[in-house]
Formats: sequence, structure tokens, C-alpha cells
Amino acid sequence: MAVQDVKVISVPVSDQERAKAFYVDKLGFALSRDDDSVPGIRWVQVTPQAGGTSLTLVNWFETMPAGSLQGLVLGLTDLQHDCDELAASGVEFAQALQEQPWGAEAVIRDPDGNTIVLQQVS
Repeated sequence: MAVQDVKVISVPVSDQERAKAFYVDKLGFALSRDDDSVPGIRWVQVTPQAGGTSLTLVNWFETMPAGSLQGLVLGLTDLQHDCDELAASGVEFAQALQEQPWGAEAVIRDPDGNTIVLQQVS
């Protein structure tokens, strides 16, 4: 087997509409799919503007309670600017922006408490 890439990561949320607003409006993801064609499942998928691995905002996995995702890492190019904007818009920080030997990082929480690491590599 030779895995070529990662297509989708499931992010467990309690309210898909609220999560969609956070990931699209606050984090700048593009909405790539919002589909309820499968009974009992609404597929909400967001993708970074530059492409790459998508996130699907799920609420149907009993073994993945909302807020249980920890350590999703997003790469950014101007972390100081982005952290300032996120703070001004009321995003909760679990860890303020910190310089690291390899670059910088901050940790935020989405509305359900999922933690997201924001990184800028030097």
C-alpha cells in the first residue's frame, strides 16, 4: 500500500452551522460542500483557500464527542497578524503566540473546544 495523501479529517462538533461559521468566517476556510443527501447525515466540508486536506464538521460519530479533537495543526504565513485578528474577533486562545526554535505557534479553541495549533515555520 502506498498512501498518496490525506483527503479529509473529521472534526467533531455539536452544532454544524456554528462550526461552519467559525471555520469559514474566522479561519478563512472555503466551504467546499454542505450536503444532506444521505438521510441523517449533513456533510459539511471546508478546505483551506490554497487547497489541501479538507475538514468535515461531523456530529454523527458517537465515539467522537464534540470538542475531542486535539492537536490539529494549521500552517500560516503571518502568524502575528492572524493571531491579532483572531483575538480581536473573540477567538479563544489556549496558548498565546510563542516563539519556538523552529518558528512560532499559538493554540486556539473552536466553539466546541477542539484545539487547533497555528504554526509558522521559520
